[in-house]
Amino acid sequence: MFDRRLVTNLDWGFVGLILLTASIGIVNLYSATSGWDSSSPPLYIKQCLWLGVGVLVMAAVAMFNSRHLLHLGPGAYAVCTAVLIAVFILGETNMGATRWLDVGLFNLQPSEIMKPVIVIVLAQYFSRHERQDGHSLRDLIVPGITLLIPTALIIKQPDLGTGMMLLFIGATMALFSGIRPKTLAFISSACVTLAAGGWFLLHEYQRARIRTFLNPEHDPLGSGYHIIQSKIAIGSGGFWGKGFMQGSQSQLSFLPERHTDFVFSVFAEEWGMFGALILLALYVLIIFRGILVAHKAANNFGMYLTIGATSIIFWHAIVNLCMVMGLLPVVGVPLPLFSYGGTNMVTTMVAAGMILNVSMRRFML
Repeated sequence: MFDRRLVTNLDWGFVGLILLTASIGIVNLYSATSGWDSSSPPLYIKQCLWLGVGVLVMAAVAMFNSRHLLHLGPGAYAVCTAVLIAVFILGETNMGATRWLDVGLFNLQPSEIMKPVIVIVLAQYFSRHERQDGHSLRDLIVPGITLLIPTALIIKQPDLGTGMMLLFIGATMALFSGIRPKTLAFISSACVTLAAGGWFLLHEYQRARIRTFLNPEHDPLGSGYHIIQSKIAIGSGGFWGKGFMQGSQSQLSFLPERHTDFVFSVFAEEWGMFGALILLALYVLIIFRGILVAHKAANNFGMYLTIGATSIIFWHAIVNLCMVMGLLPVVGVPLPLFSYGGTNMVTTMVAAGMILNVSMRRFML
């Protein structure tokens, strides 16, 4: 029987923040792609449709009994891992990467689906293995292997950005659950060592991205072009911006990938530092509400689920914004609710639905 208290306790403020951010993103997408001549529907129309699908998915996840969600984790993990393997056999290759499956109406990116699934699985583990003095290295073997299997498959596609996101999400949940200082020091040292040795395992284009990050002016018309144009766009916006659809870098097509990875550069050029700060404030409020829900969660599973879901939004926003400003290498991470992309929109809405799910049930034991 449906519990009316679920609707009564719905966090309408959080829903409003999500819809407001996504709506601003669609308006920005209209500006970024207004000069494109295409026989297919405009991207902002497609994004509106994806937002509608995302809202339905968010509502479905929010209403779903989280106790059932607890038991669905292992099965969903097995299915998603199998689909990731299927990508190498049946997937479509685009620009040297095999990341998508053609499912008829659209191309599915299984690596995006793995993000909320890994949150559910790790939330299940950490909620059942609480340690008052923090987790030891032995305690982290099972969640570590659980995290590394899909991460390795995703990086193999190759998709270093999504693989990094999965590691960041898992690491956030592990740190929140508590890790013994000696164990944390050992893992940190191992990560630094592996990162140094991992240079030789990277593809050449990935190495080029790191070189470009360190010195983008070395190849201003080649590998450094994206980030240089992005910096010009952000800087030329000044404090108040150039105005809606008045950005020279985007409207004159100097800025590549302005509908996906560099969509924030378009917004910052048109609305300036003032608009950028408002957008950042929206993301801060979304993340703050997520942390507040985790603090008030009725049980440990809900707490870890919310932390993981919030970290999906947090890390995507942080990495994308740092990336377009030249503070991190370009790794192809979209800005949640803002960049064009159906799978990423739905994934973000699933994360939002998880947060709402826990918030609505905070009165239940």
